Amino acid sequence: MNILEKIYEYKKEELAHFKRTLRPEDLKAKIRDLDRKPLDFAQALREPPADFAVIAEMKQRSPSKGLLREVFEPETIARDYVAARAAALSVLTDEHFFGGHLDHLRRVRRIAAIPLLRKDFIWDPYQIHAAFEAGADAILLIVAMLPKNQLEDLQGIARELGLGVLVEVHDAAECEIAGAIDASLVGVNNRDLKSFRVDTAVTEALLPRLPVQALKISESGLDSKATLTRLKNLGVNAFLIGEALMKAKNPGTALEKFW
Repeated sequence: MNILEKIYEYKKEELAHFKRTLRPEDLKAKIRDLDRKPLDFAQALREPPADFAVIAEMKQRSPSKGLLREVFEPETIARDYVAARAAALSVLTDEHFFGGHLDHLRRVRRIAAIPLLRKDFIWDPYQIHAAFEAGADAILLIVAMLPKNQLEDLQGIARELGLGVLVEVHDAAECEIAGAIDASLVGVNNRDLKSFRVDTAVTEALLPRLPVQALKISESGLDSKATLTRLKNLGVNAFLIGEALMKAKNPGTALEKFW
């Protein structure tokens, strides 16, 4: 059983608990009463405030690297990222594996005026509705854990709510699926979720296979301005950076070094 399968098995029980705490029909009623229009996640990446369109990520730990930050204050990190000219923010909401929480997203939403991505392992409409309620502007869908018809359905639900959908791929077959569901935001994860090996050559190899119309995002293993420059010149539109920033004493200062 690889890490993705372990995460899914754990989170099935977690989701059942959430549904007992707040029933799906009650969550739907709650979001119907909300007067909010999500920010345009894709547009923020097309017109970044800095040299590169960076989705700056916040997470306290990861399965591959363990604890990344002893002190984790979402509001402080968000303010630092915004001041350092991030185009958007990625907020991990998985608690068990990444030290995140849906409340982190709510807290960041209150103080950040740029788009927010709910970064989690999403396979159920309930999670999309919860993302909307918490203030997300976009969600992540991982092709490796979802069949094509389910990806299409979830993408449709998110789009109806006005949420952006970042579709994550790692190999050629997954790129074909992203194209088949008409994904408009496609992220190439340079990390193999089975071995944890990271190589930006994955992005280089898959770029020609990505949907022509989609914004192309490289994720994981991005640690220098030189790497971003090289990938941008090859056709990458945006970059999701987390670990390199989270390990730094000041994540905002670390982000500024990419300019």
